[in-house]
Amino acid sequence: MRTERSHTRLDRVFARLDREPERPAHVGMPRMSRHRVVLLGATLAFYAAIVWAVVATSWLVRLDWQVMFFRPYQQWPELHAFVDYYVVLGQRGPTAVMVAAWLGWRSWRQHTLRPLLALGVSLLLLNVTVGAAKYGMGRLGPHYATEIGSNEMWLGGDIFPSGHTANAVVTWGILAYLASTPRARRWLSALSAVTSLGVGLSTVYIGTHWLSDVLLGWVAGLLILLALPWFEPLIARAEARILAVRDRLRDRRASKAPVPAPAGRPVVVRPLTERADPVHEPVPAGRVARSPVYLAPGPHTSRAERSPVTPAGSRRPQHTDRHPRGTTPAPRP
Repeated sequence: MRTERSHTRLDRVFARLDREPERPAHVGMPRMSRHRVVLLGATLAFYAAIVWAVVATSWLVRLDWQVMFFRPYQQWPELHAFVDYYVVLGQRGPTAVMVAAWLGWRSWRQHTLRPLLALGVSLLLLNVTVGAAKYGMGRLGPHYATEIGSNEMWLGGDIFPSGHTANAVVTWGILAYLASTPRARRWLSALSAVTSLGVGLSTVYIGTHWLSDVLLGWVAGLLILLALPWFEPLIARAEARILAVRDRLRDRRASKAPVPAPAGRPVVVRPLTERADPVHEPVPAGRVARSPVYLAPGPHTSRAERSPVTPAGSRRPQHTDRHPRGTTPAPRP
């Protein structure tokens, strides 16, 4: 009786991973549509309004000081341990490693480098734009504030906008940007929004950022995601160049490899006498090569039957008890 093994859920998962990757044809690249351009312009205007409100020391700065004096970490101390771990979701290193691992697997499955290149371009834009704004405005954080009610601008700080918040928006939002289906894009957009919202509020709870820092961080990250379709042609050209370099290296490696003989090819064996040139064995270093020895045709005697001969005769001593071959020795008395 023949029995077949029943495959478990884990076996089916590994069988799916072992299949040949295929790039789905329905995955399209986002384009800068009119709706997206309008949304980008509105977000940029909101970014400028937040900066102006802080520079002018408006009601937003007063709200920052009120939240700072409220000290949320003292009002709800039981949340401090959880918030210390949750805020890691906004740090650049751990989040980039996690998201890059997932997008690397997607790149292998879809036979394209676009997911990894899109992540690299978005992180580069994040470092340039947010870093320039941080050091350009030089705002001090709540723990280093010098004057109550002041906006703490241009004092050598690097807190405005919040880098944790902007990084959370970009790093987790890129998953929704690269989603393959509209349903997945909606779910991932909601997940990234909740995650980045929690990261921003966590920094306010700990006291490392003003509330306005978090607002500007959200807007800065959203601007990068909205402007990313403008860089899609650059991503496509970079992918084509990388794949072209890979193909050239592969062809060069294949040309240097020895070509094996085709199977089934007949091998012609010739006698030694029909060879045009004698085959000489290689002589080791330190030894003098000797000229080849040619034997005359005809029967040859063995080494035991040859004796050294000199012009004076044979040097082999005479033995009376030896007899030529083919004769019968005389019986001894």
